[in-house]
Amino acid sequence: MHIITDARTTSERFPGLVLAVGCFDGVHLGHRQIVTALIEEAEKIGGTPGIMTLDPNPRQFFSPGSAPNILTPGRVKCKLLAALGVQILYFLPFDARTAAMASGTFVQEILLDRCRIQGIIAGHDFAFGKGAAGNYEFLKESGEKYGFFTRQVPPLITGGQRISSTLIRELILQGEVDTLPRYLGRHYSITGVVQSGRGIGRTLGFPTVNLDPGECAIPAHGVYAARARLKGVAYQAAVNIGIAPTIQHDKPMIEAHLLDFSGNITGEEIEVIFYRRMRPEQRFHSREALVDAIACDVEVVREYFSAL
Repeated sequence: MHIITDARTTSERFPGLVLAVGCFDGVHLGHRQIVTALIEEAEKIGGTPGIMTLDPNPRQFFSPGSAPNILTPGRVKCKLLAALGVQILYFLPFDARTAAMASGTFVQEILLDRCRIQGIIAGHDFAFGKGAAGNYEFLKESGEKYGFFTRQVPPLITGGQRISSTLIRELILQGEVDTLPRYLGRHYSITGVVQSGRGIGRTLGFPTVNLDPGECAIPAHGVYAARARLKGVAYQAAVNIGIAPTIQHDKPMIEAHLLDFSGNITGEEIEVIFYRRMRPEQRFHSREALVDAIACDVEVVREYFSAL
């Protein structure tokens, strides 16, 4: 997949470009429905399917103190979209300049002058331009005026729920990670670099890797059955999220004990894939009780994966 870091300054051209625009945070099943429509329309004209994604999320720009945590950082989003068949990925930096851009200016300067689109695919809630004043009807009228086609994709409803990034984020924050595949199309994961810790897990007999989640949405505090992917190999893992009240960390952490693994991987990239919340975080009256609980957690994780 070819990546363009700033859609406002690009001069690159692609034959028959069909574009979908949005945040695509999560690249969930609703987003995949849009990508499917995108590729279908591009194939009809022998064109090129592309995505334009906003970076950062507009809510992070307008309300940095209360913006939602993200589901898919840029690098992860690139990987997921490429796997779906997207050939071009434009990043549209969302800053004061972009926020002030009128709907008509966005169509003329970005979609037409910079990207030279032949068509555009929009989700059911597509809005753009200053104050989100532009909608699908405006886009359709612009297409009729300037000669590009438009197609709107309806929302995807599963089990009576409209799939959205907001729904998925709420389920993550509640710890309901086992429900996510029906909306995401995969298990939720967080990728990051292993941080050096205090080595307390090793003294307890259960060494852990410490993951900095960055701006990603973090599941509710508790113990999870997970897989940890390291250098292409997936290990079963018992993962604790929280402040470890018996030991008392200063801030919430993601600590993963990789089953049947040993070695120092500080500085390595690791992906933690969440399958099920096994129990809430607890405070134990002694380290001995904590060790017994961790040993139990490890066995529960083994049993969980052996039953899959």
